[in-house]
This record gives sequence, structure tokens and C-alpha cells, in this order.
Amino acid sequence: MACLSSSQLQKFQEDGFLVLEGFLSADECVAMQQRIGELVANMDVPLHCRTIFSTQDEQLKVLDNRDYFWNSGDKIRFFFEKGVFDEKGDFLVPPEKSINKIGHALHAHDPVFRSVTHSPKVQALAKSLGLQMPVVVQSMYIFKQPHLGGEGGVSRRLIRAPAGSMPVTSFLGSEPAWDNSLFVPTPVRRGALILIHGEVVHKSEQNLSDRSRHAYTFHLMEALGTVWSPQNWLQPTAELPFPPLYA
Repeated sequence: MACLSSSQLQKFQEDGFLVLEGFLSADECVAMQQRIGELVANMDVPLHCRTIFSTQDEQLKVLDNRDYFWNSGDKIRFFFEKGVFDEKGDFLVPPEKSINKIGHALHAHDPVFRSVTHSPKVQALAKSLGLQMPVVVQSMYIFKQPHLGGEGGVSRRLIRAPAGSMPVTSFLGSEPAWDNSLFVPTPVRRGALILIHGEVVHKSEQNLSDRSRHAYTFHLMEALGTVWSPQNWLQPTAELPFPPLYA
């Protein structure tokens, strides 16, 4: 089981994040990487759906013109790095080196990732955090490709615009100039789990190695007494309501 100790829980409450080394076994890591290799080898993405993923403002129009991204919350879809296609949409690099991430519903539709997300140790971890009715909002398999970077934060949100508006998404809030000296480097080994509170600003620096850096992420929300904002870009659907973690 993966219940947090009192000292671990206190550290998470104080810092907003916690590293749990060895959370996933070597076999679980291999199973996920093998499954992702199969998904990439068999992906069939139409030319007009080969969407570059970015959270930067200049990419909003690109994303908004792609129903492929907009309706990916309840599907498994592929999003690519910048500069990996020619003018015809054909790959300039091997497909496995082109992907930024796969999202946003691996936890629901793929048996390997569903078994990891809903494993007893993840459920025990959520219970030790005091989550009573957690649901899985989204999941992503992220490829940190060499020499490419990205970051996350909570100062702005990607939201839906009113029906009929263009563009169909916008950012609420703005990104401040963060003091890089305040970020805490957190190296981890294969199989580690990084537990991050939803209000913690975090980022991932450039990958300066010659190998992709893989990570599986999923987002949990306490559903008890919570109303999901209709502004959020990702919405539950009739086909895929947010699945309960404990089911």
C-alpha cells in the first residue's frame, strides 16, 4: 500500500509537492513504455489533425482551428512538437521523436494506464490525502523530447469562450515573471511519483540529454461538494463522465 506517513503528509502540506521514490515497479514502467510504443506505432492522425501542442498565446489560434484538440478530453489523441512536419504535414523526424504528449483519456480507454491509475496503491495514496470521492479528470503521457522545454503554473487558465465566439478558447489571467531562484530542483529516478498540489507553480526545464524523458500524469479532483467550472476547456461528456478513482 502507499499510504503517506504523518511526516510525508506534513511535508506535502508545507511544500505543496512530494516525491515518492519507487512508487511504480520496474515492470509497471516497462509495461507503460511498451504500450505507448504500440500506440505510437499504430497511430493514424489525419493531416489536418496534426496539431502542435503549446500553452503559449501565439498557439491559441492553431489549437482553436483544430476540433481534434478541442474534443480530446474523452479520447486518446496525439499532439506534436514544433517543427516536426513539412509543409504537406509529413513527418520530418521519426514519429516517436515527434510527439509532445498523448492525451487526455488514457486512464479511461487503455487497460495498461487504467490499471496504473486505479491501482490499490494510488487509491490508498488518495485516501491518505483525505480525498473522499476523487474522480480522474484527465491523463497524459508526456514525451520530454531533447532540447525542448515547457512549464506549468496556476496564474492563468485555458477556458472556453461563450458559444459562437472566436477564438473558442482564451486565457484567464496572465503569466507573471517568476523568480527562477525560488524553484526547487527535484531530480527523480525511474518509477518515482511526484505528487503536486493543484495550486503549486511548477515547470520542467529543457531536456539537454539525447534521450526523451517520459512521464505519465493524471489529475485528480475531489468531487464531494465540488462543482466543475463550465469555463474549463476540458469538460466531462456523456460518453465519458469523470470516472471515480475508487470504483
